[in-house]
Amino acid sequence: MQSFIHTRLSESITAKEDFVNQSRDRILELAEKITTTFTNGNKLLIFGNGGSAADAQHLAAEFVNRFIIDRAPLPAIALTTDSSILTAIGNDFSYQQVFEKQVQALGKPGDLALGITTSGTSGNVVTALATAREMGLVTAALTGGTSIPKNGVVQYCDLLLNVPSDTTARIQEVHLWIEHLVCEIVERNMFSEN
Repeated sequence: MQSFIHTRLSESITAKEDFVNQSRDRILELAEKITTTFTNGNKLLIFGNGGSAADAQHLAAEFVNRFIIDRAPLPAIALTTDSSILTAIGNDFSYQQVFEKQVQALGKPGDLALGITTSGTSGNVVTALATAREMGLVTAALTGGTSIPKNGVVQYCDLLLNVPSDTTARIQEVHLWIEHLVCEIVERNMFSEN
């Protein structure tokens, strides 16, 4: 088991290193886009399924409450948390629209829609990003995979951060690391005196 633990640790570190080697500038670009969104009085809408839904809630909590710096709350909303909305849309229309309808209700030009999908092809995330783009929101996504599907979120993203791994657990670990790093950069951009 000692070897197993070390192997998984090594895989996680390698996934982060591979992502940074390919996409370092995109981390900074996402942080800059979110900073601009907030400083212009707009909001961040975050959504995904399963573990990515948990990430959306986690990231929204870091922005609304605080991450490291004690500061004013920032307007971030996880579209994964209202069970009544999710089940009403899923029941009356389709699960494909559970994020799209919330983007339509809450989004406005200048807001940023951030979809999180390890595959890059989750139908409800793709649909929501397509609608967000049509409505004039800035669009971004966190994805994974060693090849990026052309029929997924990539076609609707102003900015794509793809983790070059085919292992869901490693992709999710990198996503959380990216989310924490971006949150810290945004806080430093907006509230640090240094």
